Amino acid sequence: MKRLKYAVGIVGVCAAFLFSACNSDESKKDNEPQQQMKLQPIVIQGALPVESERMAAKLDHVTVETIGGWKFWKGTYKGYPMIISKTRMGMSNSAAATAIAIQKYQPIAIINQGTSGGHDPELNVFDIVLGKYTTNIGAFRTPQQPIGGGSDALTWHEAFDVLPEDESDPEPIAIRKFESDPELLIAAYAAKANYSKGQVVEGTIGSADVWNNELDRIKFFHRTYGTSVEEMEAASVAQIAHQFKVPFLGIRILSNNITNNGAYDPATGEACQDYVLDVAEQYMKAKSESK
Repeated sequence: MKRLKYAVGIVGVCAAFLFSACNSDESKKDNEPQQQMKLQPIVIQGALPVESERMAAKLDHVTVETIGGWKFWKGTYKGYPMIISKTRMGMSNSAAATAIAIQKYQPIAIINQGTSGGHDPELNVFDIVLGKYTTNIGAFRTPQQPIGGGSDALTWHEAFDVLPEDESDPEPIAIRKFESDPELLIAAYAAKANYSKGQVVEGTIGSADVWNNELDRIKFFHRTYGTSVEEMEAASVAQIAHQFKVPFLGIRILSNNITNNGAYDPATGEACQDYVLDVAEQYMKAKSESK
């Protein structure tokens, strides 16, 4: 009888332990969505429908807000709060959309992503550039020329810094590069393992309201600014995020590369969106676990 009582006691203790463990697991699972939703949303930007609507379609519990000419999809992705922002093309549009998003949604971070043209002959269509640095390649001071002296863009060597340390300086000439947030970059590398359509490399994203097709000019930017790709939004987003102290990362997929005859492929826009959603998930997961 004593052995039976002892066995029953052991079974009871084990059952209690298992019940407690199950309750602990359930409690942990129940707590995960709460931890996710405690986070501020991450904003992911795309200039055009081909760079934004695929991501928006994957959100749950979506509401759509239009402010001025800018559209925002607010929802969740795998339980994490996210906002997809269609900034429209160009430096002014993307800067305005960024300022609105920061003021209205107070995001935990911003990822600006989309398609781009290659500056580096070593990169191919579907390769993705993580913007370790983002820079404005449309701000410079031209050399003085008299009437009839002509114009040669290859002599425009003086970059113009629109955010000088000393604003009393009337000629703030320098190449300003906005550095990406280290934690966003770590998340981008974590997502790299799931991307199989091309390389994922670090580089410099160059931005301007210019579509460069002159190979000598592209070579100049690649050599002088270290640009891997060019597009029309990321540097202005980085500039606004920098002033609001919001973590930022630019990500660009090569949709074409005229330096090595890489033809345009419209499917690159969707590929980049899928990759960036993975990056955002990795980042939000890390933030959730650190709370």
